[in-house]
Amino acid sequence: MNPLDYVRKNTHTFLDELKAFLSIPSISTQIKHQPDIQKAAGWLRDRLRDAGIPRAEVLPTAGHPVVYGEWLVDSTKPTVLLYGHYDVQPADPFNLWRTPPFLPTIVGDDIVARGASDDKGQLFAHVKALQAFKATDGAPPVNIKCIFEGEEEVGSMHLDPFIMAHKDLLAADVAVISDSHILGKDLPSILYALRGLAYVEVEVAGPENDLHSGIYGGAVHNPINALCAMIARLQDEQGHITIPGFYDKVRDLEPEERAELAKVPFDREAWLQEAGVTAAWGEPEYTIVERTTSRPTLDVNGIWGGYIEPGAKTVLPGRAYAKISMRLVPDQDPKEVARLVSDYLKAIAPPTVRVAVRNLHGGKTAMVPRDHPALKAAFRAYTEAFGNEPVFMREGGSIPVVASLQTHLGIETVLMGFGLPDDNLHAPNEKLHLPNFFRGIETAVRFYQYLSDYTPESLH
Repeated sequence: MNPLDYVRKNTHTFLDELKAFLSIPSISTQIKHQPDIQKAAGWLRDRLRDAGIPRAEVLPTAGHPVVYGEWLVDSTKPTVLLYGHYDVQPADPFNLWRTPPFLPTIVGDDIVARGASDDKGQLFAHVKALQAFKATDGAPPVNIKCIFEGEEEVGSMHLDPFIMAHKDLLAADVAVISDSHILGKDLPSILYALRGLAYVEVEVAGPENDLHSGIYGGAVHNPINALCAMIARLQDEQGHITIPGFYDKVRDLEPEERAELAKVPFDREAWLQEAGVTAAWGEPEYTIVERTTSRPTLDVNGIWGGYIEPGAKTVLPGRAYAKISMRLVPDQDPKEVARLVSDYLKAIAPPTVRVAVRNLHGGKTAMVPRDHPALKAAFRAYTEAFGNEPVFMREGGSIPVVASLQTHLGIETVLMGFGLPDDNLHAPNEKLHLPNFFRGIETAVRFYQYLSDYTPESLH
């Protein structure tokens, strides 16, 4: 029996185990669920051991633990670092779930539960692929290292220190992450670029205290008015960002990249309906797909100040605040962009107010060459498992660990997702399409087989 036959013969067992994994409410942001975090970590460690991984253990961090696994079979073969996360988002609001969030339920061809797609189901597909190798060939065709964290849903605040402190332990030739979606049930896709992020908070201060707007209005500059006027100057009417130097390091889309992105199936009307808007907005010289995946952005995520409770209060506020995020593209640096935003806001601020800008957090962009050998192996694996060639595409969001692995370990990452766009991530009724779970296991099997054809040196 070969590994693929083993997978097809054991789908019921794999599904039962997935249900057990999803039933653990490993919510990383809630203190009351810390015992569940520990339980999920121990459960996953035991499943790694069941899959044949000789070294599988739970390692402490300053926060939630990391599950580490290691299976070194041949020093002449590539070493793959498999990343995933076993923590999940809170399930609130519970009243919108059609079935209990931690009672995995089969609905048609889907399994519905919190964490089904993000990321327990996708992570577990690789664990079962490794088990298939153990049961048939005795070992995988490449060296395997696993790092499964328990803090992804709360910002992975302790992951970078863990990676930096364990560089030798985690040394590998390439990483693989299954924590994303493909384009459709039968239409796989390969992500080769992720946007980065710069996130700042702006404070505009006027009078030391709130003032009576009838007594002082018209003579004291209202900080909210001033802040709104400043924000309006950050972009033009078509969405171009007006901050000096903002575009200086933006890497232009190459013609072949634009041609590849044009292959991404896109239904404009369906997209408008999904977004709940009547018209698109943004840089007219770029398509909607390009704007949402490959161009930098600036968005006000929140704005507040003064009186916001029910009823009226004629107050002239002393302070106004806004949170502003910028999605970044190669080769923008989040710290540099945050500085450019801060400098510009202070430069355009009227002399009647004081401005402070705090850099809250950021993440670097990540981009893998589309001709990288590991992407070629993924392309073959997807094609055979799904029956269609995958489309190369960029992702508008950020996965900070990809940049961390590039920076600290010097390795590229294959983003091999098996989820679907409608999996309701972070929302009620999260699901995973079960045919794609099983095809995901087969894709992982083929990926490791095809990757074994390359030398470790060729992956760097």
